[in-house]
Amino acid sequence: MAELVQTRFAYGEALLELGRKNSKVAVLDADLYKSTRTVLFKEAFPERFIDVGISEADMISMAAGMAASGLIAYANSFAMFITTICYLPLRIQIAYPRLNVKLVGSSAGLTQGPDGASHQSLEDIALMRMLPNVAVVSPADDLETKQATFAIADWPGPVYMRLGRYPVPRLMPADYEFEMGKAYTLREGGDVALFATGHMVWMALQAAELLATKGVEAAVINVSTIKPLDEATVLAAARSAPLVVSVEEHSILGGLGGAIAEVLSGAALDGKGAPAPLLRLGTRDVFGESGVADELLEKHRLTGPAIAEDVLSALG
Repeated sequence: MAELVQTRFAYGEALLELGRKNSKVAVLDADLYKSTRTVLFKEAFPERFIDVGISEADMISMAAGMAASGLIAYANSFAMFITTICYLPLRIQIAYPRLNVKLVGSSAGLTQGPDGASHQSLEDIALMRMLPNVAVVSPADDLETKQATFAIADWPGPVYMRLGRYPVPRLMPADYEFEMGKAYTLREGGDVALFATGHMVWMALQAAELLATKGVEAAVINVSTIKPLDEATVLAAARSAPLVVSVEEHSILGGLGGAIAEVLSGAALDGKGAPAPLLRLGTRDVFGESGVADELLEKHRLTGPAIAEDVLSALG
């Protein structure tokens, strides 16, 4: 197996490289720079780094001011904190004026692990994608994370990028090029289409391999940009496969599954025929809990074998 890498570490390296290439990039953190890996930027460019301490809402206000002054502000904290504690200032000070702030939420999802419900963000994608003007990105591996870190700097307006602590192997091919708003098919298959994001792309690939042993060929599509969603790819898959599945380390309410459901619900109105049914896999209207990451994924049926079993059941 290839080396396992946490996307937060890839982000830290990419942010450092971005800082060397673009003097307008400034970074803020809320007393978590070692965990978020912005420590690399801090050490290299102390004049462009601000540690605001445990004051996330103030960090958002400062980032808004920096962006209004012409800088590209990368604001960092745990995904849970930057999307909940900061929601009102995010809405009014960044999303509403469409300022050039890049919000990076680290340690997202169940795999944040032992810190439990208070730190496990299972609602962040839903919260951020409903804010007007805010794009939402959730890269699958280290290569995509590095490319996305650069790409969001050029995206006009605010972006929320979700990163994690769970180590995953390199999944994207060497010639891969990240593009905002575009999903990427990692595996072809006509029996079921698995749309996954973040850490779950690896799990979806494992599920596809297991399904193949049962005679079921599964397509695996990496949805690294949840907003704007690649609706064309979603609809194409939903009209060529008998089942569409969303897989996310997030609540099935309002996240990737919700975004896909919104697209499919109106598809029959375009006169091209009804799409396939959708099976949403993720957490089900619950909070997280303390535990080892792999044990939590197993409990919530977000491992390769569990995903394969649920797909087979849905296919009948």
